[in-house]
Parts: sequence; C-alpha cells; structure tokens
Amino acid sequence: MLTRRKFVSDAAARLAACALAPRAFGKKIPRPLGVQLYTVRSLVDQDFPGTLAAIRKIGYETVETYVAEYKMKAGELRQAILNAGLTVPSAHFGYNDFASRFDYAKELGVECVVCSSIPGSIANSADGYKRAAQQYNEWGAQAKKMGLKFGFHNHNSEFKVYDGAPGLEILLENTDPALVQWQMDVYWVTQAGFDPVAMLRKHGKRMQSLHLKDRKPNVPTSTDTGPGSAHFTEVGTGTLDWPSILRLAAQFHISNMYVEQDQTDRPPLESLQISYTNLVKFLSA
Repeated sequence: MLTRRKFVSDAAARLAACALAPRAFGKKIPRPLGVQLYTVRSLVDQDFPGTLAAIRKIGYETVETYVAEYKMKAGELRQAILNAGLTVPSAHFGYNDFASRFDYAKELGVECVVCSSIPGSIANSADGYKRAAQQYNEWGAQAKKMGLKFGFHNHNSEFKVYDGAPGLEILLENTDPALVQWQMDVYWVTQAGFDPVAMLRKHGKRMQSLHLKDRKPNVPTSTDTGPGSAHFTEVGTGTLDWPSILRLAAQFHISNMYVEQDQTDRPPLESLQISYTNLVKFLSA
C-alpha cells in the first residue's frame, strides 16, 4: 500500500530527476537559426539581395558575415541584410587585419566579432599559440570597450599537439574567459578526432556560438585542414550526435548557431534547406 510518506518521497525523487534531466525543446525553436554566408559565397557576388531573400525564405533568421563581403560599406551591408528580414549578430574577420575592423563591425551592428583563424606561420608551436592568446586578450579588451564580444573560431589544426597540449587548450588556458569566447565548429572538432559533446560539457561556459555541419561516415580523422579533411554533409545526414549537441547548447545558453557548409555536393541553398529542415526536427523533438 502506498503510504503518504512513500508518496511524498517518490514525488520528491521525481522532481529531482526532472531538475537534473535535459529539458525537452518543445514545439518551438528556442533560438534563431543562422547561416554563415561563406556557405553561399558562389551566389552572393551574382545576386546578394536575392541570396539573402532565399535564406530568409527557408526559415533562417540570422546571418554571419565573412571576410569577402567587406568590400561593401558596413552600412550598406547591414541594410541589405535587414531588407531581407534577417539580422547580423556576428561577423568573421581575418587575423592579420583584425585590429582595423572594429569600427566596421560597430557600424555593421553586430554583437560579436570573431577571428576566423590563426595564420599557419603563428599557429605552429606552443609559443605561437601563446602569442595568439595574448593577441586575443588584447582584442577582447578592445571589443569590450566598444560594447562588443570577441570570439575565435576553430578548425581541426588547433588540435595538433605542442609541448604535450593541443593548440586549442593552450588558447583556452592563456586567454581571459571574461574577454575571449570560443565559437566552436562542431565538424572540425569531430574531424580532428574529438567529441563536440564532450567539448560542450567541458567548455560550454566559454562558448559564444556554434558552427553546424555534419560529417560523412567512415572517413579518416585529421588535424590538417585541406582537401583530405573535406567530408562535409548537411546537418542530420552524417554522424554527429545532434540531439546531445543541441540540448547542451540550450543548457549553456549558447544563443547563436550558424549552419556553415565549407563545400556542398548539391546547390548551396538546397543544402541549407536540408540542414534547416533537420534542425527543426531535432529542436522540436
């Protein structure tokens, strides 16, 4: 017979379990999904407004800009994005001219400025990564003064080991968490032979945003970015554990996620549609 004490005890246990369990997403997407415009680089020069309109029609709400687009004035670029019904929370800039891009980013109206990569001439030793970390701290401080957030993006090369530690760990250990955040590319983490779910659990508090793309099955891992590392496929059509990735992203309040396909086997907009459809399914499960 179920006693009152037993009922209260069981109810308390159920409540505790619910508190510890990952929250379901429900029927609404909890955050806007975006596109890193590098995915459609073959289209933007032909028809930038039309490409943005097509992205919005798929259902994406945000975009992240990349280096080649900055031939446009910042105000014009921002207006073109707004005209399509999109917003631009984040922008990528190159390492070598990053320091000169803050005013452009401010006029573009972004919240986050992201360094796309470290040049190979620097990222080839533990000392090189430490120098890059110091540079990131300086850029992070400058971004903070301007009301911006600074982050860095990873590829697979950051997982090469120098003096017993991957370059990525050297960056994280030598940067100030209050100034420098990480934009994790889940594909490149996986391509390097690491688990993005484990990375989220360990470093989720440091993560500013995510780049989303999937990885084909039965392909070799590598830490050299190049043709031998190009095993890209649309979100939900490869091997990554998307339910876990998305649940942890929600747990750590990672508010921006951008689909990025470095290469596509089909037209880029068709590729983006597949990823969007699958992400909606995952997020609505």
